[in-house]
Amino acid sequence: MTDLSKKRIVVTGGAGFLGQAVLRVLRRRGVADDQIVVPRRREYDLTVESHAERLYETARPDVVIHLAAEVGGIGANMEHPGRFFYANMAMGLHLVEHARRRGLEKFVHTGTVCAYPKHCPIPFREEDLWNGYPEETNAPYGLAKKAIFVMLDGYRREYGMKSAVVVPVNLYGPGDNFDPRSSHVIPALVRKCEQARLAGDPQIVCWGTGTATREFLYVDDAAEGIVRAAEVMEEPVPINLGGGMEIPIRDLVGRIAKACTFDGQVVWDASKPDGQPRRGLDISRARSLLGWEPRQDFDAGLIATVAWWREHGGR
Repeated sequence: MTDLSKKRIVVTGGAGFLGQAVLRVLRRRGVADDQIVVPRRREYDLTVESHAERLYETARPDVVIHLAAEVGGIGANMEHPGRFFYANMAMGLHLVEHARRRGLEKFVHTGTVCAYPKHCPIPFREEDLWNGYPEETNAPYGLAKKAIFVMLDGYRREYGMKSAVVVPVNLYGPGDNFDPRSSHVIPALVRKCEQARLAGDPQIVCWGTGTATREFLYVDDAAEGIVRAAEVMEEPVPINLGGGMEIPIRDLVGRIAKACTFDGQVVWDASKPDGQPRRGLDISRARSLLGWEPRQDFDAGLIATVAWWREHGGR
């Protein structure tokens, strides 16, 4: 087991939603602030190889936890498929190669549930990752992230490089991204319900039919799983991190409306895509390899998310 309290750790994306939660977990593990480096894009554009190389030279990490990503909801994926593929592929490619060159002790890669095939059997099992093509609207992003799984496996077999791979489902919680241009489903719906409630609007319009299902993981639970993988894994075996409950989007909207005390009508715009038909993860591998499982009650997590938005973004 790797004692992270004795390591210098680079956390890419450490200033973001998931990154801040990972930093909280690292600090609870005894990692001092001066042992953690959080590269910011204004200094290190990790899609540029020379910037990734310079990060290793200046930070001198023992462990890299790679969280940085260019990502968004269905709309953002449809608008930027080329950019999402290039940015995520380039960041992973440069960071892994220069980790090898510098003899990094361990590289932790955060994948995505978007890597799974569109029509994957429920629950998603890691063995099924390659049994089909991802859902089309997020395939460029999902495939770019998944290609790094293969790279890490190859580097482990050829160079002996230690690594870990986790595959989180959709995240949510306080501090999420509520930007309507790039947010995922829960923050987008919270913002929509709150704005309608405050304006006294009688209805909200939601994309799709509401029949697609999703699974959600509270950000602090995800962070615990990622740090646990950094501690105990040395092989890049993909490990699902899921919330343990598959929920139809139609039911999700009802739960969010209740948390927001919005009692208006929900209108479904079926001309817009549903995305992947179903998502629900098998987390038995995380239980056995990491000793991890989610702990946050879903509805309580929604209430905390709404409260955060009201305090920080909904004024």
